[in-house]
Formats: sequence, C-alpha cells, structure tokens
Amino acid sequence: MTATVQAQGCGGRRGASPSSPARALLKAVLACVLLAIALSPLSLRAHDVPGEMRMHVFVKPEGDRLHLLVRMPLALLLNIDLPKRGPGYLALSEIDAGIARAVAATDRGIVLTANDRRLAMAEGRGRISLPSDRSFDSYERALALLDGPRLPDSTYVFWNQGYFDAHLVYPIDAAQSTFEARFGIAPGLRDRLKIDLRYISRSGTVRAYDLATGGDAVALDPSWLQAASTFVRSGFAHILDGPDHLLFLFCLVIPLRRLDWTLAGVVTAFTVGHSVTLISAAYGLTPAGGWFAPLIEFLIAASILYMALENAVRPSLRHRWALSAIFGLVHGFGFSFLLQSQLQFAGSHLLLSLLAFNVGIEFGQLLVLALALPLLVLLYRSGLAPERVITLTLSVLIGHTALHWAGERFEALRDADADGAAAMLLVPALALGIALALPMRAARRRRETQARGDGSTPRAGGVQAASAASPAPPVTHASTSCDP
Repeated sequence: MTATVQAQGCGGRRGASPSSPARALLKAVLACVLLAIALSPLSLRAHDVPGEMRMHVFVKPEGDRLHLLVRMPLALLLNIDLPKRGPGYLALSEIDAGIARAVAATDRGIVLTANDRRLAMAEGRGRISLPSDRSFDSYERALALLDGPRLPDSTYVFWNQGYFDAHLVYPIDAAQSTFEARFGIAPGLRDRLKIDLRYISRSGTVRAYDLATGGDAVALDPSWLQAASTFVRSGFAHILDGPDHLLFLFCLVIPLRRLDWTLAGVVTAFTVGHSVTLISAAYGLTPAGGWFAPLIEFLIAASILYMALENAVRPSLRHRWALSAIFGLVHGFGFSFLLQSQLQFAGSHLLLSLLAFNVGIEFGQLLVLALALPLLVLLYRSGLAPERVITLTLSVLIGHTALHWAGERFEALRDADADGAAAMLLVPALALGIALALPMRAARRRRETQARGDGSTPRAGGVQAASAASPAPPVTHASTSCDP
C-alpha cells in the first residue's frame, strides 16, 4: 500500500509543472527508480525463511483412533503456493484446495508408526490461524479451535505471518500402545526448526519432547527395552565423541600396559565414580548456577593435566585406583551435561536409562582400551627410545593439550555468572595442590628407592618395607659361608 501511495504522489508531481514537462518527467522517473531500489531488498527478503521456527504437535490415542494436531508457521508452506491477494495477503475464500495440499504434505512429512507399521491417514482437515492465536497451549483448546469455525474470508493474514493448523486422524488397534514418530518436514532446516511434541497416553500421562526435524524416529511412550537400547547407544557414542574423557583414560593406563587386576581396579574405580555423580545429576542433586558447568569442564581438563604430570614425574600405581575414582566423580558430572537433553527419551524408565547410559560408556571404554593397550605395548617394545623417554613424550603431548583446554575453560568460568567468581577460588587451590603433591610424591618415591638400596626400612612401612628387608638374611648367610 505504501508503494501505491508513493507512486500516485509521483503522478501528482508530474501534473504539477505543466510548463516544464521534460523536467517533471525526469523527476518522476528518478523518484520511481529510487523507490524501486528502496523496496527491492524487502522483496528479496520477502520469501526468506526465518532464522528459527517452532512447530507444536499433540499426539493422543483414543479408542481405535490416533489424533495428531499440528501447528506450523505459514513460512513452511512456501512450496504449497497458497492463493494470495493484494501485496501478499492470503485469499481465504479460495484457499480450500491449498489447505488440502498442505494436509497431505503434513501427512507425508510426519511418519507415525505402531509396532513398526506405518499408519495411514483416514481423514484430515486444516485451517489458517492468526499470529496472535494461543490455542495450542493445550490439547483441548487446539482441538476446539480446529473443530470451530474458520477465519472470515475478509481477514487479513499475510502469507508468512500466521499459522497453518491441522487435525489428522489415523485408525489403530484399540490395544496398541506403542507408537513412534519421525519428522521429515523441511529436513534441510535441521536445528533451525524445533518441534514441541506432547504425547498424551491412554492413561492421561503427558510426555514432552523437544526435537529437531530430520532426526530419527522417537518412541512416544518407550518400553523398558526401547529406553535401554537408546541410552546404551547414546553412552557409547558420547564416550567416543569426548576427546577429554578418552585422554584421561589413556593417561590412566599408560604406566600399566597390560591386562591385570590393577588395570581392572583402575577402570572399575573410574566407572563407580562417574556413575555416582551421573545418577545424582539426573535426579537434580547438583548446583543450579551457570558457573557449575564451566567449573566441571575446567576440572576435567585439570584432571588430565594432573595425570599427565604424575606420569611424567613418577606414577604411583598403588593408589591410582583412588585417583581414578576421585576424578571419575568429576567426569560423571561432565557426562550428565549431555544426558540432560537425552532424558526426555527415558519415558518412565529413568533409573534403567541411567544404568544403560553407563553400560554404553563402559562398552566405549573397553573398545578404546582394546585398541590402545596393544598399540602402547608395540610402542614400548619397538626400541625407538627408552621406556622413560616414551612416557615423558606422551605425557608432555597430553599435558600440553590439557593445558590449552584448561586455559580456554578458565576463560569460560571467568565469564560465568556472579557465583562463578566464588568457584574461581578453587582454581588457585587446585593449582597449589598439584604443585605440592607432585614433588612430595617424587620425594617419597626417591626415599623408598634409597631404602631398598641400603636395606633399611623406609618410614612408610608396609609391603614395600617388608620386601626391602626380606633379602637381608640370605645375603648375610652367603657372606658367612665364604669366610675361611
């Protein structure tokens, strides 16, 4: 409408100066060119898809029917080519055929299955709604809207500023209770198109899902077997996609390099540690501040740095299981950050899903160990360098990587909310602890080595003291027997 008014204004000027028609014509042409330039970006952007959109979906079985209620932005119907009038308003009086095409496209884009069998739509209807409509806040209001009268034909709805609502009905077996949904509407948008899905079971339980289009099928009310398999796969994929967790595990086994009870104890301690904090986080037993996640990510990097430094100085295998358990508590919180977005697929099997996620992590760890241990053995037996040099080289490389991670994550912790300032006090304390612990451990190892050399008993006592003192009698007896 603005363009029309300005164009008429140009025509008015053209008649305002009859004495100089050439000058008036030139001004009119110039004004129209400037107007076209000014409006051209708007016309180019008119068919752009917004940066992020959201669909609202209800799925509810009732008797022998499955009801699907869908609300999507009109911008997603760009390929449907709904009839328009004026500068881009929908021609609601001529829209019935376009609505039928949109309903059919919705049925093709949302695949519902029952017991691995795709459901066929029995009936469907749709309508156009205003941008201000909030009927999809609940299933009852959305159904009442779709059952009610349509918008008057004289209503002004711009082609990309309202909603398309649809009600699709599918025949089902009245005894069926396991359904899956897969969304393929505008798969090219991926994470730009969010889907707010709410499944209402026959018992009235509501399960909410926050999905992205183009993903895998989702079990709307998963059985225990579906939930377990989903979380085993998720845990397995997470440990393989987490380079920080893998580097920590690699640091743990560098001094071991063989399958024995020591290695089993170290890995088991790490498993127990991260399982405790993972389950605690899933049940909400963690701080809620924005500083907590950056702090945990920093501590994970610090744990890798500490293990690399200890390997470089002199590893103590006797207490490695304890360090593995302590640092496992920290890594468990790291696992929980990914799990928070996955718990929506657990259904009513939360604890089982958490245990299955841990099982998936263990499968991933065993796979990594099965690949890493033979490579470590080959490397140390290759003769390329002394064992001490190889250990130092690996420790320096891993420690350098962990130091960079720690620096980056410290920046994120520093930029966290106000409570993050208090959490930052842990950083110098941790650095001081590492700086004191490593020299003390190295000095203790040197004292024990010297004690073994001169046959005296080290202050630490215990198994090593007994083993150092035990060779003394045979040596004395041998020297006595040689006297003439």
